[in-house]
Amino acid sequence: MRMLLMFVFVLTAGPLFAQPAAGTVPLNSKNFTEFNRKVSYEKGEAHLNGAADYGLLWLNGSQFGNGTLEFEVRGTAVQGQSFVGMAFHGHDNTTFDAIYFRPFNFLNPERKGHSVQYISLPGNDWEKLRGESPGRYEDPVEPVPDPVNGWFHVRITISYPDVKVYVNHASGPTMEVQQLSSRKQGRIGFWVGNGSEGRFRNLKVNSTD
Repeated sequence: MRMLLMFVFVLTAGPLFAQPAAGTVPLNSKNFTEFNRKVSYEKGEAHLNGAADYGLLWLNGSQFGNGTLEFEVRGTAVQGQSFVGMAFHGHDNTTFDAIYFRPFNFLNPERKGHSVQYISLPGNDWEKLRGESPGRYEDPVEPVPDPVNGWFHVRITISYPDVKVYVNHASGPTMEVQQLSSRKQGRIGFWVGNGSEGRFRNLKVNSTD
């Protein structure tokens, strides 16, 4: 309850945010801080450019524990160059958990099992998790967003350590995992992978702590 009241206070009265429209967090340079990316804002969207290594766009002042994160995201169909998602329970730019998508795999019959991925940094990147626990921390996406380079809706529900991921308002989750980190709260932010750009909009944060 304390976390929920804190978040509501920041949205309504704090200096970090303007009052959100329809429950969304305004995407602008006052509310967010970028890491390893250049970010542009236009028409309610945040665009992170492509660059080497991963990049982040942290929501200023966020301390999220359990609850729901909703947003819309748009990647590309370029093989190996579109990794887009959300970091949560972040401590700093190298310590966080994340859920991200590989849109170029959505319609690939041979690689659709690698469409959505959980990672926990440091120590548990996708390569380690795939090698040690194949199929446990990545899944196909259902329903399949089509076109793969179009906008799709994501809802991530977190009740530590359980994480569920829903796509395009589906009634059932496309992924269910248990967090590998011991962090129970922290920063949230948009995440893009190595060489990736990404577009994000309509962020809604509902904390149940």
